[in-house]
Amino acid sequence: MECQRCHNRPATVHLTQLMNGEKTEVHVCEKCAKEKGYMHDHEESFTLNDLLTGLFNYEPKQSFNGQQMDAQQQKEQLKCPTCGLTFQEFARAGKFGCAKCYETFDERLNPILRRVHSENTRHDGKIPRREGGNLHLRRQMDQYKSELVRLIEQEEFEEAAKIRDEIRSLDDQLQQREEGES
Repeated sequence: MECQRCHNRPATVHLTQLMNGEKTEVHVCEKCAKEKGYMHDHEESFTLNDLLTGLFNYEPKQSFNGQQMDAQQQKEQLKCPTCGLTFQEFARAGKFGCAKCYETFDERLNPILRRVHSENTRHDGKIPRREGGNLHLRRQMDQYKSELVRLIEQEEFEEAAKIRDEIRSLDDQLQQREEGES
């Protein structure tokens, strides 16, 4: 899309304004946006590093295993034994020094990643429905098994029995498919 004002450069600034129920859209290049007063030279862009730095400045009050952390522990410098990077240096730069840093800072990263990913800390990847075959059933069974363990721990035995039956049903389907393939 080209700039609506100068028609020479690509439009990189897109503004939508709603006024009295009427929608107005403006698509201009950065130079024209500055000339029209939509943006200013002194405004600094918000980078991904700024976002990460803001997120990593989060200081958890509890450790990952739920234990309360005292102020001394929070201030204590975590340091990677392999590369020597401290957590504060990581928070400033937004980059790890080595692969060991993930393990070293794991306790501090998990609460942040949980917030960013809506409590999901596991990534299984996507599988196309047509190509997934039995993998979808196996993943569903794994989810049900985890749910079954949780329900048993919470002593919700009626719900656990329903999940157990679902697992048996999926197991039967899986066996039928595997017998059909061979």
